[in-house]
Parts: sequence; structure tokens; C-alpha cells
Amino acid sequence: MKDISVIINTFSKEDKQEFVRFLKKKNQRGDVKNLQLFKLIDTGKQQDLDILLYGKPSKNAYHALCKRLRDSLVDFTASKGFSGETSEEMEIMKLLLAGRIFLEQKLNKTAFKILAKAEKEALALDLHPILNEIYHTKIQFAHLNPNETLEEVIQASHTNMERFKKQFQLNMAYASIKKQLKNPGDTPITEIILKHFTVFNIKVDATLTYKSLFQLLNITSTAAALQRNYHEVSSFMMEIYNIISEKKGMAQKHLFYHIEILQLMAVGSFRNKDFKQSKEFVAKMEAEMQKNNRQYYRRFKDKLLVLKAMNLTYTGYVNKAVHLLENSKNISLDSQLTLCMCFFQQSEFSKAYQVFKNFTHSDHWYDKKIGWLWVLKKSIIEILLLVELDKLDLVLSRLQSFKKRFAKPLKKAGEERVLTFMKLVSDYYENPEQVTTDTFKNKVETSFDWVGTHQEDIFVMSFYAWLKAKINNTNPYKTTLELVS
Repeated sequence: MKDISVIINTFSKEDKQEFVRFLKKKNQRGDVKNLQLFKLIDTGKQQDLDILLYGKPSKNAYHALCKRLRDSLVDFTASKGFSGETSEEMEIMKLLLAGRIFLEQKLNKTAFKILAKAEKEALALDLHPILNEIYHTKIQFAHLNPNETLEEVIQASHTNMERFKKQFQLNMAYASIKKQLKNPGDTPITEIILKHFTVFNIKVDATLTYKSLFQLLNITSTAAALQRNYHEVSSFMMEIYNIISEKKGMAQKHLFYHIEILQLMAVGSFRNKDFKQSKEFVAKMEAEMQKNNRQYYRRFKDKLLVLKAMNLTYTGYVNKAVHLLENSKNISLDSQLTLCMCFFQQSEFSKAYQVFKNFTHSDHWYDKKIGWLWVLKKSIIEILLLVELDKLDLVLSRLQSFKKRFAKPLKKAGEERVLTFMKLVSDYYENPEQVTTDTFKNKVETSFDWVGTHQEDIFVMSFYAWLKAKINNTNPYKTTLELVS
């Protein structure tokens, strides 16, 4: 049952509705216990499910039902994947299969026309594994093709194999980079990336495929998020983006990756407090989302919403950000946390807490669903909210839980300053009067290694702004804007 819960937790509200329709269509009899089981697990029920379903203990029937539901979830997920961004690959695979069938049926002229079309489309999308299969088929039946020599096919196959080998080297480099990024120490992110590229004899240039450049940009952005250091990688990310931009005509062939790239650049610009550039990338992202009959709009709409709201918030238009978030349908976890943050910065703590109470799952659930960095941010916001609302027992409980939950991973990531900040929050709550004293001000100033306004991460500055507003008795939102501008 655990793996069923894990799969269901990855589904959006729309996915769940679509899966219910999928199950109803699949069920060929009136027995809908698979649907009942899905709804029970989705609502968080875990105990005595066999009794709830059958009215009595029925372990064998229950386990068989779990297997059928799990198989249906896998089938649905796979079908949905094939109908999504991999649709072009599937169409090429269909062409390849049709070509092989026609060759077996001696329809050689038709078969080679279809294989030529499959090859052309696969080359345009850099689908080297599929091209291997196409060339394997063309070599096998080369004696039947009067329009292309065996030598030409072999040469094309060798060229593709070299590109496939390079892609394989890239995958090994990415795996090595990800492994080191778990324990990066003091090594700069770009140095880690370039070191492993050198080991596998890879250069960051226009010879990399569109997908490879996206992967490189993605891993760079992920590493920057983990280390809260987008400033260090900003020029490297822009270098990659400029190479991608030179691949004219490829963006529409790789629309999904193109939207992802624009989103990563928008986030990077925002985290570096370049709001003008971030808004430009957001506008480009939204324009691309409209293409192909809005094929990927639903996939990216939540990310787009959060980026718009965050850029509005940090350029002085927090009310517009709130309006945007409150009027959005099916608001995501990220959007809810952003709305909570907007209310908090405006000192509307009761409203912020009402939004926060929508987070009803455990931290472990959110960790699995969206990642520990999101849980960290949520936990900090919750503690600051509880401090402002003066909920004594909850503040003490959450501070204790925070230290237990995050001390080890934060120290491992070299982010002891988060623990230092939470200690200062605790000190303030125990004795609020001390916050305006020179002693407390000096304590704050000497507790952190400041890297400067230009380099510091925007979210780190936002949390510090709350403390600075307490020290100077100023408006927290205005203090935040002053710090990041």
C-alpha cells in the first residue's frame, strides 16, 4: 500500500480526476472496489482498509485489490507520459515499426520512405537511441534499397554512434556532478561541473544538443538552490542560455525543454534580484506556453503564477501579487506558501496563518512531495508566524522540532547561519524588549558572515529583514524592499 500512496501523492488534483475517469472506463463490471480503495488512500486512510472495503477482515482479497490498483496507476502514468512530451518520440517509433512491417511484407518502396521520414524527424530531435534502431533496420535491408548505398547508411550509423557515445558521457558526467553536489564542501558549483566535464572530455559549447544544454542548466540551477548561491552561477547560466539561443529553429522542436529553460532563467534572475530580467523571461515563458494549442500550459501554470507573484512582491506590488494568487484556481503548494509569505510581509499575520492551516500533511509527506528546502522555508515561516501571534506552546514546540529536523542537513550543507537565525528568533521571543538594545544589534551583526547585498540570496535577505525590522521598529515589507533593491 505504501507504494500506492507514493504514486498518488505525485498526482495533481486534475490527475486524480483523470485517473478516476480512467478507472471507471477500465472497470467492466459493477464492482468498483478499486475506485473505493483509491479514494480511501487519497483521503489519508491507512488502517483496516480491508474491513472498510469488505465489511470484515479480508487480507487476501485486499492484497489482490492493491495489486490491481497499483497496476492501474502504473498503466495510467505510462499512458499519460506517452500522450505528453514524449508524443513525438512515440510517433517516430510508430514510423519505425510500420517500416519494419512493410519490409517484411515486401513493400520495400513504401517502407524506405517511412524509414527516411523517421530518420529525418529523429535527427531533428537528437533521438540517438531511436536512430540506432532505424540504422540497424536500414543496414539489415540495405540490399533492397536502390536509393541509398550500404556505405552511406553505415557512415550515418557511425556518426550517430559517436553522438550517442557523447550523450552517454554526458549522462555519466551529470551523475558524477550530482554525487559530488551532495557533499560539495567549499568547492564552487561551476568548478565542480567543469571538473567532471574535463574528466569525461566534454566541452560546454554549441556541439552539445538542446536537451544536453537543458540538463546542464537544470543541474546548475538545482545546485545553486541547494547552496542558496545563485550569484556564483549567474554568468555560467547566461553563457549556457546564449549557446541555447544560437540554436535557432530548435526551440519549437524542443518546446517542453524550451519552456523549462526560460523558467530556470526566470528563477535565477529573480534569486539574483534582477527583477527586470526575470520578468522578461517570465513573459517569454508565458508566450511559449500558448503555443501548440497550449500543450504545456497546465504543466507550467503554477510555476508561472509563483514567478509572477514573487516578482510583483519584491518590486513593491504585493497587493497585486495577493490578488493574483487569491484569484487563481487549484492553487498549488508553492502558490499557497507564496500567498502566506505575502500576507506575512504585510503584517497580516492572521490571514497568513489561515492560509498556513491548509498545510495539513506531515513534513515527511511534503518532503517526499516537493523537497526538504520547501519544508525548511515552510517551517521558518510557521515559527515566525507563531511568534507574531504569540502562541507560546507552539513556538517552543516548533523551535525544538526545527532543531531536531534540520540541524544535521543544514550543517552538512554549510548553512549553519539558518540555525543561528533561528536562535536569534528564539532569543527575541524570550525577551522582546532586548531587540532594540545595542547589545542585541551587535549580537546580530556578529552572528553572520555577510557576503554583501549584491551576492546574498533574496530569501535569506527576506528572513533577515524581519529581524532588522524588529531591531529598528520599521515596517517589515518596506525593510525587505530596501534590502533587496
